[in-house]
Amino acid sequence: MSGDGLTSGTDRAGAAPGAATGAASAAAAGTAPGAAPAAPAGAAAGRPSSAPPRPRRRGALAHATEEEPAMCFDRATLAYGDRVVWSELSLTVRPGEFLAVLGPNGSGKTSLLRALLGLAPLAGGQLDVLGHPPRRGDPAIGYVPQHAGFDRDVPLRGRDLVGLGVDGHRWGFGRLSRDGRRRVEAALEAVAAAPYADAPIGRLSGGEQQRLRIAQALVGEPALLLCDEPLASLDMRYQQEITELIGDWARQKRGTVVFVTHDVNPVLGYADRVVFVVNGRWAAGSTDEVLTTETMSGLYDAPVEVLRVRGRIVVVGEGSGAGFDIDEPHHFPEPVGTHA
Repeated sequence: MSGDGLTSGTDRAGAAPGAATGAASAAAAGTAPGAAPAAPAGAAAGRPSSAPPRPRRRGALAHATEEEPAMCFDRATLAYGDRVVWSELSLTVRPGEFLAVLGPNGSGKTSLLRALLGLAPLAGGQLDVLGHPPRRGDPAIGYVPQHAGFDRDVPLRGRDLVGLGVDGHRWGFGRLSRDGRRRVEAALEAVAAAPYADAPIGRLSGGEQQRLRIAQALVGEPALLLCDEPLASLDMRYQQEITELIGDWARQKRGTVVFVTHDVNPVLGYADRVVFVVNGRWAAGSTDEVLTTETMSGLYDAPVEVLRVRGRIVVVGEGSGAGFDIDEPHHFPEPVGTHA
């Protein structure tokens, strides 16, 4: 998806990569089961969906405007063994956008981040990130992991954790340069963590620790920030604070954010668009376009109700056979890919 409006891919889960098994069109994702599949989004007229991916070329997926996209998925398919995680994903994200990635456990949300980080090669299609193919250790990408507590007695201060974002690629601990120390202080100030920067990190609250992780991700001054369930295990107050920090950074620095979350409600005021992935299918657009009864029922291939109650979105019935049995956040099988 390179502009406004709903785009979807309703390929059957578990199909072999590249097989012509479903539809991806600019229409709503809730296509009636059994309907004739439409041409995949982004496919040339008359081109079968099983056609091999086009040769990789720098800038081949660029916008019609002069501005280079932050990322472009072009008919991208990711598979673990013979299990397709998501298929024929076509999505273009512009610099400065805040993209929320939604879906149940095991649906491929974290896998999308792994693809952007160069850790999961595609089984088909093409992906460009910041104007080039994904590559490991890209300094222009910051990463905020899921919240996990530190041992109370770990001998690490808050500023030490942030400093790893400057020189964590080096072996052992060393003294930061003057510029490195300046960047750490600036990152700590940006997330309002300076008052407890010298405290043992294991003695801090979950919200304070997550602020430091955000500072660690921002200390390298990235153009793209990937956030993998940064609100997990946090109470509502800290969820609001963390979301506000990331949203404010995106607006002030014109940085691009990809924010993986189970619950869209904390990011409703910040997300420009959402992509929902489930059962190998996907839909992308605004929250009003994607999070509808019709679209969600089409993605799940089962009755799903989307309700709006006091400014919150509630999805009812999403437990009906959704997602894969993949322990996605921790133990990954080796992806099957035709190219790195």
